[in-house]
Amino acid sequence: MTITIFKKPNGIKRIAAAVLAAATLISVAACGSGNSASASNSLNTTKGKTTTITVGVCAGPYGDMVDKVIAPLLKDDGFKLKTKLFNDYVQPNKALASGSIQANLFQHGNYLKKFTADNNLDLTSLGQTPTLGLGIYSNKYKSIDDIEDGATVAIANDGSNLARSLGVLQQQGLVTLKGEVDATKATVNDIASNPKNLKIKTIDAAQLARSLGTVDVALVPGNYSWAADLKPADALVMEKQDDGVIEVFVVRTQDVDSDFGKAVKKLLASQKFKDAIAKSEFKDFGKPTTW
Repeated sequence: MTITIFKKPNGIKRIAAAVLAAATLISVAACGSGNSASASNSLNTTKGKTTTITVGVCAGPYGDMVDKVIAPLLKDDGFKLKTKLFNDYVQPNKALASGSIQANLFQHGNYLKKFTADNNLDLTSLGQTPTLGLGIYSNKYKSIDDIEDGATVAIANDGSNLARSLGVLQQQGLVTLKGEVDATKATVNDIASNPKNLKIKTIDAAQLARSLGTVDVALVPGNYSWAADLKPADALVMEKQDDGVIEVFVVRTQDVDSDFGKAVKKLLASQKFKDAIAKSEFKDFGKPTTW
């Protein structure tokens, strides 16, 4: 005997569609959760195995610092570090936030704070490293006092390093900034006085060392002075470094408590790191404020 149950066809279709939608939603949620977990787990160690970490760097000394000092000291913790070179100050943080690299070392604390706020990125410093400061260089002058009225001065055009450069010019009495301005956000519009009528030219930080052939003075951040083989001893003057312009080793905030995050944080505060730096080519760099 056949028993027939009469249903409206549209009702059956609606039920099937609802079940399918629910299954799809669960599947998507599970995939999202899995991706987040695997991203975090990728910075953890497995006994007997080596975890490879890619660290983003820019032209300058910090890739060498990773390769020659930091990487060897983290080897026993189960990590192999390799560097990836970026040609600007924008992509290393974006690449880190997207997960295409696992850490970076190229920026000072003020830049990290401003860039993450401006771009809504969730990145965190694990600690500071020795830092080659910004220097005032010139092919024309031998001292700060030699700088003439109307001289052309090139500084970085990215917000943080622009403000930093203006701060260094103020340290040397070449300009003064408005009293109420935030020193980490200053622009050329915040110059209150310019007694030598300096012509301030803002250009990409990567071009500052090269610009020395066409400008009178250039303020070059350490990354780029190192790459251009400009020696701190040849600078007219080096900046007086404060906490905000010391380089920081950065990961995504979700990875701070990973095995890698903990290992780096411990290393940067350790005596063995200080001793290794003291024996390296980075021994004369400005030191973290906690040292």
